[in-house]
Amino acid sequence: MQAAMAKKKRHSRAEIATKLAEANELATQGKLQREIAHTLGVSVMTLHRWHKVPAVPQPASVVIPDGKEADRADEDRIAQLLLENSRLRRLITDLLLERIKREEAVQSQRAVALREESIPIMIVSSRVPKLRG
Repeated sequence: MQAAMAKKKRHSRAEIATKLAEANELATQGKLQREIAHTLGVSVMTLHRWHKVPAVPQPASVVIPDGKEADRADEDRIAQLLLENSRLRRLITDLLLERIKREEAVQSQRAVALREESIPIMIVSSRVPKLRG
């Protein structure tokens, strides 16, 4: 019985980070959330949850092309932009999930409508015929 039930897999932080990087790359290619989740081998909700969890901040060490390190103000600005970028990505993911839910609802309504059209409707009289006899 236990062999038939699939165990839930806990992904390490490193696995999550690599899968999120791959998901971002697939998203820039125009893939849908469900396609990205299928490619990564996780559910859409897992992918959404991973995007919602803030990433572990990494120390910002930015090198300017001429070889000098950026000063503190530039590092702060970059940190702000990275934070804004992650917030916008989460917002887009939320909107995409809502759109997927609406599309699925429309599809199910269409399926119900098609089934209702194919079922013949019988009009039943409210009168009960009297038996002769």
